[in-house]
Amino acid sequence: MNTHTEENYLKAIFNLSATKGEANVNELSRQLDIKMPTVNSMMKKLSDRGLIIYESYKPVRLTKKGQKEAAMIIRKHRLTEMYLVEKMGFGWDEVHDIAEQIEHVQSPEFFAKMDELLGYPKVDPHGSPIPDRNGKMEWTEYHKLNECKPGDTVIFKAVTHSSDDFLKFLNTRELLLETVIKVISIESFDGTITVEYNKRKQELLSNIVCDKILVSHKKTRSV
Repeated sequence: MNTHTEENYLKAIFNLSATKGEANVNELSRQLDIKMPTVNSMMKKLSDRGLIIYESYKPVRLTKKGQKEAAMIIRKHRLTEMYLVEKMGFGWDEVHDIAEQIEHVQSPEFFAKMDELLGYPKVDPHGSPIPDRNGKMEWTEYHKLNECKPGDTVIFKAVTHSSDDFLKFLNTRELLLETVIKVISIESFDGTITVEYNKRKQELLSNIVCDKILVSHKKTRSV
């Protein structure tokens, strides 16, 4: 059984690998706010247990065993977030810290029941995929809003960054998942995008914001 600290490392390696393509010790140190010697020591420990492949000056990689264990931690976290939103009425900007605590509960039955009560959701409140009981995850290819062109109509499907501040920002703009967004124009100087949504509500979104919003193109019905 992994300790809470070990689980946090595995989850961080998994998330960094998914978002940046690789995980390295420097990035882990920054993300977890832990000093480099301590991170290196943990890498050796996880490597000895067969959970990661660790070589000096090279990216850290999860083994098959480590990947499954990391996926199960993420499953518990994302199921908890979904339960808090769907069954308890929390906002999507209020659930991360609570899920951080509950994800360490060592009871597969508890999370299996949570999954059942939710109707076996595929994604969490932020649009991120939820691993199944075997650690398998269904990835959907989305693109960023700042990769769209004027005239595109897209559907807001997920966020790449789920900090409370960012989610609260989206709340104030009434930008929630499944919102249909039309790209009106893009400022050539700084990439600011004018979008239209919710009955012609127009909003200026910075390139920084648009880089964190994942969308899919809206399918048009043929006549």
